[in-house]
Amino acid sequence: MKRVVVVGASSGLGRSVGVGLAQRGERVALLARRTEMAEAAAAEAGNDAFAVACDAVDAESACAAIDQAAETMGGLDCVIQAAAIGKMVMLEDATPEQWRDVLDINVIGANNITQAAVPHLRETNGNLLYFSTTGASYTGPWAGLGVYQVSKAAMNHLVGHWRAESPGVGFTVVTIGECPGGEGDAQSQFALEFDRELMGKVAGDWFAKGHMSGNFIDIEELTDQFHGLVRSSGGSMSIPHVTIIPRPPQPAADE
Repeated sequence: MKRVVVVGASSGLGRSVGVGLAQRGERVALLARRTEMAEAAAAEAGNDAFAVACDAVDAESACAAIDQAAETMGGLDCVIQAAAIGKMVMLEDATPEQWRDVLDINVIGANNITQAAVPHLRETNGNLLYFSTTGASYTGPWAGLGVYQVSKAAMNHLVGHWRAESPGVGFTVVTIGECPGGEGDAQSQFALEFDRELMGKVAGDWFAKGHMSGNFIDIEELTDQFHGLVRSSGGSMSIPHVTIIPRPPQPAADE
């Protein structure tokens, strides 16, 4: 049984993966700012999963939450950084405040969690896994998502520098394509607050450039992939980057 922390586990894919890992037999701490939602996720997960209050943007909160999870479980084998936000806005309209909000969570928050987790993971040759997005490394840029994708590209480079400075700890960027998540609070929250009018203008470009196929990743299959990465903690492999995208649809048969 691996001892796993999932940061950003109150809703969306972080919640789905955290709950799913506990249901697959791992001991899981679910960290989030929205503690009541994380507690509900822990109750759903079972297997002694528990919630810890954590604001990843606040370095003291991040450190205290990681330390609490490690103390409760007797150490850490894997930490999953799922906390993130996205903004849909054209770059010419993006405000400094929007940039700061996204960079605070997606880059500084990721760094705070990493700083807090690495000392624990050195003791177990453990792994850190980071949720990333196709537009940061796999596809070309997506119009309207520049602020978000630039922040995730910065996070990807941040992870590379941590890997260079912390041999013995595993660092894996997991690039994830379109996945709706689970049901209720486990549904992906990413696009809920997007500008619908702007999305209508740019979505055609996304499809035309092949950024989206119209298919989606099944959340249980995605969780299985994370489970494999969790189980690799302490092993002989280094897995710098994994890309998981929906399988393209079968072409229509010729009539």
